Amino acid sequence: MSGALSPVILAADSGPTILAADSGLGGLTIVAEIRRALPQARLAYLCDNAFFPYGTRPDAQLLAHFLSVMTKAIERARPDLIVTACNTISTICLPQLRAATSIPVVGVVPAIKPAAQQSRRKIVGLLATPATIDRSYTTDLIQRYAGDCTMLKIGSAELVEMAEAKFLGHAVDRDRLWQILAPFFDRPADAQPDIVVLACTHFPLLREELQAAGPAGVSWIDSGVAVARRVIDVLPPLHGNGMSADLALTSAASSAAMRHALAQSGFAAVETLSA
Repeated sequence: MSGALSPVILAADSGPTILAADSGLGGLTIVAEIRRALPQARLAYLCDNAFFPYGTRPDAQLLAHFLSVMTKAIERARPDLIVTACNTISTICLPQLRAATSIPVVGVVPAIKPAAQQSRRKIVGLLATPATIDRSYTTDLIQRYAGDCTMLKIGSAELVEMAEAKFLGHAVDRDRLWQILAPFFDRPADAQPDIVVLACTHFPLLREELQAAGPAGVSWIDSGVAVARRVIDVLPPLHGNGMSADLALTSAASSAAMRHALAQSGFAAVETLSA
């Protein structure tokens, strides 16, 4: 999402501990915005690789698993605030997670409202996982904020895997990417979206390839800055957990490529949560 957020500088001894969670590496796009907004924050990141990708899991199974693994991550990180850095989790598990902990929880909301406001053509593309694309929560956002727009929707779990693979060092199949995007752009120019909502935190990892695949002038908007702004707004008084360095937690054994990707994002320390 466009719009810079000025960093918030806290007292030297008052950096908060923030725990962000996603099924793979996509949530690191949210972490990057939080780092920019709160440079003194201590970050813990749950990479729930045992359940990657979330967007293909049945709701009941995902809910039970996520609450269980988050309990372990909370015990390890002892955060001041939690960010569910995943659209799928935010639409399925947010109420139950908030009920299970007294720690404030910030979710991710697809950037439908700003996209509708910014669209000149009043045609908006919504790029999400299958678990998010037709969920009633998403439909409500469209009806509330984009009622004057035509909403073209693509739900793709394959795109999540492509983004994860890119972060792990693999090349992106640009021909396949175009095929996935064809429902947006394989149509007359005046019927194409002029703005696309990246409603999965993995998708900004493919921003360069998405921009190259789409027509010139199309905007690609995500929720990262908005989430960082919300984190600042709801950050509670800090208790300090004693974490001396940023920490990544995985739910299954991590590959060398994953550990390298995490280190590139500031997480040199990686631990695997106990089963």
